[in-house]
Amino acid sequence: MAWRIFRGWRQAGTKQSKPHSSDFPEVKRYNTFEGVFKPTLLTILGAIMYLRVGWVVGNAGLLGGMLVVLAAISITLATGLSIASIATNTRLGAGGTYATIAKSLGLEVGAAVGIPLFLSQSLAATLYLIGFREGWLSIFPQHPAILVDFGAFAVVFAVAFISAGLAFRLQYLVLILIIGSLISVFASPVTWDPVVSPQLWGTFPGQVETGFVGTDFWGVFAVFFPAVTGILSGVNLSGELENSRRSIPIGTLSAIGVSAVVYLGLCWWLSRSGTPFQLVRNYTILAERSLWQPAVVAGLLAATFSAALSSFVGAPRILMALGRDRTIPAGRWVASLSRNGEPRRALAISGSIVAISLLLRNLNAIASLITIFFLLTYATVNLVVAIETSLGLMTFRPTLRLPLLVPLYGLFGCTVAMFAIDPLFSLSALVVAIAISLRIATQTPIRRTGEARSGLFEALAQWAATKTMELAVASARAWKPTLLVPVEDKSQLLGEFRLLLDLCQPEGTINLLGLASSATVRDLSPRIGDLSAALQRRGIFTTHSTIEVDTAATGIIAALQTLQSAFFRPNVLFVRGPEDPSNWTETLPVFDEARRLKVGVMLLGLHPVAGLGRAEVISLWIRPQLEPIPLADRLQKGSINLSLLMSLRLQKAWQAQLNLIAAVATKEETKPAREFIEELRDYCRIPARARTIVMVGSFADCLANAPQSDMDFMGLQTTPEYGFVQQAMALTGSSCIFTSDSGIESALA
Repeated sequence: MAWRIFRGWRQAGTKQSKPHSSDFPEVKRYNTFEGVFKPTLLTILGAIMYLRVGWVVGNAGLLGGMLVVLAAISITLATGLSIASIATNTRLGAGGTYATIAKSLGLEVGAAVGIPLFLSQSLAATLYLIGFREGWLSIFPQHPAILVDFGAFAVVFAVAFISAGLAFRLQYLVLILIIGSLISVFASPVTWDPVVSPQLWGTFPGQVETGFVGTDFWGVFAVFFPAVTGILSGVNLSGELENSRRSIPIGTLSAIGVSAVVYLGLCWWLSRSGTPFQLVRNYTILAERSLWQPAVVAGLLAATFSAALSSFVGAPRILMALGRDRTIPAGRWVASLSRNGEPRRALAISGSIVAISLLLRNLNAIASLITIFFLLTYATVNLVVAIETSLGLMTFRPTLRLPLLVPLYGLFGCTVAMFAIDPLFSLSALVVAIAISLRIATQTPIRRTGEARSGLFEALAQWAATKTMELAVASARAWKPTLLVPVEDKSQLLGEFRLLLDLCQPEGTINLLGLASSATVRDLSPRIGDLSAALQRRGIFTTHSTIEVDTAATGIIAALQTLQSAFFRPNVLFVRGPEDPSNWTETLPVFDEARRLKVGVMLLGLHPVAGLGRAEVISLWIRPQLEPIPLADRLQKGSINLSLLMSLRLQKAWQAQLNLIAAVATKEETKPAREFIEELRDYCRIPARARTIVMVGSFADCLANAPQSDMDFMGLQTTPEYGFVQQAMALTGSSCIFTSDSGIESALA
């Protein structure tokens, strides 16, 4: 792994050219040490290191404390590797982690994570300022705590307001002070002459000493984890690095490695410096047991000041990127930069959040809050890499390629840790993230290229298609209409456009099949595309194609045969009855082929005068099946399933009155016919307000005397007759749909 990482760094690319934009001022560029390693390391070695590592060891013991440290670092290491892999694949723009997620999974997911990330970065500044206060009060205990907090806040805010360059220059002094403080710690007599014998394991929780009850593992983890969240400090400046592809991997992973050694060494040192009770109760024991206390206090003040400064530099840049992508209100205003390229408006918003959160006055409470937000962000970063790696897309070619196990471990570790620390708040954070994503998705979409999300959806669709074809089993309960609609003329669908929408909404599918001759193919193809787009705009998934044929019947038969292997295989052929009786004979083979391929048929007879009428009354003509066999068999024998399902869909779309009509030859058949319809009403969940009508007489007489409707559904003959179709429309005075079951659908499902 080490060799692969080293090789990835060496191959990470040459120095990048500076992006130019006429809309935004040119910004200063930083190298690996100044822009990534130094701010990342100084943020990790912050308030938690000086004030809470002793508390961690006091609760967990030496080995338990090291376990907490290693668990936290393993998660950040997996995430750091994921970030490094992404960085070696593409040049990251402004926004760091947010930009990474948005580019891979879309602006909706990016904003859903980016907004909580911005808040957590801002709250992290609060965490470090509180740490600064505790160090300051150890020197000047008489100073009011609130004044220390806001005094430090004012200084940090002013430095960040002037420029990030000034902040980075101050960090060189901070680095020297932190190194001096660590020398003072490890040069202490505790190193070679321990005060106490180390306790290897804590009780998690339990009675450790009189008056002291320990904290459980996840409580300790929640307090410590913000210490290692500094890995994003350099990534947040991705838009201002000379070479992000090289700087982010080297700087981030090096900082994680150095800080891991420091924290493990401090766990060992602190376990020798006091009893568990002393470690838990005395937050400044690190300074008190060092060789020279002022050096450690100076390191604490410098580290917390620097970490707060890094958060003040990073958080506004995330908000600025969110504003540039218009994923937050007043985005253009927020994203505006000063003349020297600083996001001062975003900084003012971040500063306001920090000032308000300083009033919480509780370091541990803020630490847990930040932990959940960062874990959510880390989980999403690892998810991005896992998806990109799994898809095997040519666009994902990082020079630092990771085994899939690495991002999966990071994703799993973050998720488990989130819910182990605080299940309720973690669930709330997920709900908020989903709500943000949905809110962005409902806004006017902003097109962005290069998202991996389309590849993910394509891979999922391919997997689903493969499984569907492997099973080769149709589920009656999951049935939905997938119509194959032949179109010969550009004006053909004008009459039934609304009808098709009503029959298919909300989950149905339409396949438009353009049937053209050599003379009309050039004109018909774009017309079919326009019809498809119109259906798509109204929420119907629609595909379209145009083929050149000799006759319409041969084209339809060819399409039925070809589409049998398609994922969205048509299950209903929707055709309009020919107006010219001379064309009827050549249409009959279409019905035979549909029956052979188990495709249902809906033959529309559109009344030349009535059209769709008022769309208020629907009549469903039912041929009673009175044999003593199961109802499902009777429905299939009578070919009633498709007409029942489609008439119910149309009734719902139109909010129409539904008439269930049966025609019987004698009065003696009236009662059995009515009982059959009542059984259908019960088992098929037909609306209670539907009317049951049983008429006595010939079928033609019943058609003529039935209540006037706007659409009549009735069965299609095995060998359809042109005269029967025309007679039915004439007698009912309405449009008619003649149906034939495929044998797959079921009105009982």
